[in-house]
Amino acid sequence: MRIHREGYKYILIATVLWVLLGLVSYQFFFDVSVLFWLFNFVCFLLWFWIIWFFRIPGRDFSEGEEQVIAPADGKVVVIEETYEPEYFKDKRLQVSIFMSPLNVHVNRNPISGVVRYMKYHPGKYLVAWHPKSSTENERTTMVIGNNNMELLVRQIAGALARRICYYVKEGDVVKQNGEFGFIRFGSRVDLFFPVGTKVDVKIGQVVKGGITVIAHLS
Repeated sequence: MRIHREGYKYILIATVLWVLLGLVSYQFFFDVSVLFWLFNFVCFLLWFWIIWFFRIPGRDFSEGEEQVIAPADGKVVVIEETYEPEYFKDKRLQVSIFMSPLNVHVNRNPISGVVRYMKYHPGKYLVAWHPKSSTENERTTMVIGNNNMELLVRQIAGALARRICYYVKEGDVVKQNGEFGFIRFGSRVDLFFPVGTKVDVKIGQVVKGGITVIAHLS
């Protein structure tokens, strides 16, 4: 396991705050040792959670030209046909993965190909499961194309997620399971398939980025 570069600043800030709060708590609770250790234990849990949030665990990735691999860790919360208004402008099969604050938050390319479209949209911070979050929240839209398909991947910020990070641009050649982004402190990633695509996951299923096969292409 290693720590994602997006976390360095936050871990440093958390460490400094813990040291400062520890010194202050010692002045207040030095004669009540139980309170001092209890306060610092809570600080330790918060500090550890920040490190845990930015973790990148070692994994053996799934690969395959006819496989679409999960772009994120989380739970499948949506599988439905819907109108995609930004790029395809037609009906698509949407699969949405909700990432809780406890999930790994690296976002990975579900297929290999060329980035044919990439756009960042500033916006609101509605809860990730709100019906309008996919069109009104801060988000990015990326379309990866290859000989088999064009796949739209959308990062969506939520009520706690206040920063979407992305590392690709139009024209980039990307490899399946390569890192394309990161969302700080929870949210959602949507995939938009051609209608009729047979998906290999179901509502409520927990998936792992780079490992779980979301769909097979015919």
